[in-house]
Amino acid sequence: MASLKEVRTRIASVKSTQQITSAMKMVAAAKLKKAQNAIIKMRPYASKLQELLENLKGNIQYTEEKKYLEQREPEKVLLVPITSNKGLCGAFNANVIKKVVSHISEEYASQLQQDNLHLLTIGKKATEHFKKHRYQVIDSHDEIFEHLTFENAAPIAEKLMQWFVDGTYDRIELYYNYFKSAATQVVYRNRFLPLEPLAGDENDNEFQETDYIFEPDKEKIISDLVPRSLKIHFYRLLLNSFAAEHAARTAAMQKATDNADELLKDLRLTYNKVRQATITREIIEITTGAQALKQ
Repeated sequence: MASLKEVRTRIASVKSTQQITSAMKMVAAAKLKKAQNAIIKMRPYASKLQELLENLKGNIQYTEEKKYLEQREPEKVLLVPITSNKGLCGAFNANVIKKVVSHISEEYASQLQQDNLHLLTIGKKATEHFKKHRYQVIDSHDEIFEHLTFENAAPIAEKLMQWFVDGTYDRIELYYNYFKSAATQVVYRNRFLPLEPLAGDENDNEFQETDYIFEPDKEKIISDLVPRSLKIHFYRLLLNSFAAEHAARTAAMQKATDNADELLKDLRLTYNKVRQATITREIIEITTGAQALKQ
């Protein structure tokens, strides 16, 4: 049985850890609120933009922007896993990495063998994992979550768009955690390019046809809206992943704090048992010594 000093040391250690996890939970909750607000503020603009494109999609075939619709045999594939820069967020990062690895083995094994499958990683956890396991990581943007803004996200989207247009890659797919709620994050796979027929994910709504009057004309509007839509779509995925990360970390730290409470209860019970056993032993020793003196 552990000594009183050892149990006291463990209790102090658990209390210290509990304070840290509780503080991290509060920080993550504050960041989650900020990320949620960013998604909510952006939603009306993104939804209206998507609605316009739904009404214009028939005309894309007759404009220069049809280059984003070109369906090619996926000989060269680029995958973009989006994870976090830090851990302590449960299975948040592991789920994305697991899904990417699974799809590579199931669908892109031949491209991998021919060195035609590359990755652009976003988030240190993805970068570290795929480099460690010797995948072809051609670029990484781990810094994006330090200052997540549309201005910082747009150049990455433009790079992906250019690589598709110039034929560097025939297919570009994104893997990310979708923020469903504070308690639920779901890993989604999204084909960024080519469009199917427009950028969207599993959660986009269907819009009703609306009779718009377009100025100056549909072609010029499409040439601006399609690239803008792709950039907005990419930014939305980053925002979703960012919010999902802090939701996962909040839940993980709450669980860790609760576990520390349970552990403290067990340690205090152990401490009391050891203390009682020590007192009992000392009483026995005193009694035995007194009896020995009498004899």
